Amino acid sequence: MWEAVGIPDVEARVYEALIRQGRSTVESLSGRTNLTTSKITRALGNLIGRGLVTRMPGRPARYYAVQPSLAGSVLIAKREHELGQLQQHLNKLDDAFHAELAANQTVEYVERVEGAARIYRSFVRIQRSAQREVRAFDKPPYFVSPGEHGDEGPNLEERRSLAAGTVGYRVVYDQESVALPGRLDNIWEGIRSGERARVGSTLPAKIVISDDQVAIVSSAADFHDDVAYLVHPSSLLDVISGLFEATWDRAVPLNRGESRAGDALLSHRDRQLLGLLASGATDTVIARTFNWSIRTVQRHIHELMQHVGARTRFQIGMEAARRGWL
Repeated sequence: MWEAVGIPDVEARVYEALIRQGRSTVESLSGRTNLTTSKITRALGNLIGRGLVTRMPGRPARYYAVQPSLAGSVLIAKREHELGQLQQHLNKLDDAFHAELAANQTVEYVERVEGAARIYRSFVRIQRSAQREVRAFDKPPYFVSPGEHGDEGPNLEERRSLAAGTVGYRVVYDQESVALPGRLDNIWEGIRSGERARVGSTLPAKIVISDDQVAIVSSAADFHDDVAYLVHPSSLLDVISGLFEATWDRAVPLNRGESRAGDALLSHRDRQLLGLLASGATDTVIARTFNWSIRTVQRHIHELMQHVGARTRFQIGMEAARRGWL
């Protein structure tokens, strides 16, 4: 308790011993407190300076304590005065702090996120914050690998939102993403759930935009550094949104239109093949996606050409678009 008014423990013990023992010498205080005479002497000198102890004349020197209520009142008043001065000083510092903050305040429009786990949590949180629409560039490499969360694929938040009918999704897939083994099946599942999907030739980065409120951006270089960036409402977010819309307009649609007469002859695998052809995938990529040989790929493409009466791959794409197969 004495430390509240700046009295160390040793001095407090000596002062209280004097109160209980009355006028005492250094030796008698040492025996009562179990402190050395040198510590007792130093403590008494400090207590005299604080006005808590008085030394009596004569030899050997004797000491007695000043009345506790009087001594305590003086100490408390002194500490209250010191605390009041400190509070006034803190108030001045606080004013200076806020003045400097107001003069140099800059809004952090871009927030750096480090670590794959934190990035993935931000990816989920951004989607959950959406009220109308989530727009995304899907491009490897992934902080969470496709299929890691089971048959639903990596983006369970999208599946839940689409199933609930609360938020729309528009996704542009990079050609490299479409070409990943097993990835196309996951993309088709998303399309069947209500996702609007297109394929772009070369996307600059992974991007997810929640309404027009926040986006998360990460490039291939960022992936190797385990970082991503949250972009809050700003001109930069407007640029990202504009980039998405411009890319979306140029990208090749994967969503199939309403079925028409004769479309039943087109198998699900043929529609997947059309999607890869529309995305610009090479025969090698298509073969790896379907686990086919190059010869099998070329045979299926030839059969599609015969089915729609096309002589070139370009004509296949044009006819598929005309019939609403993409």
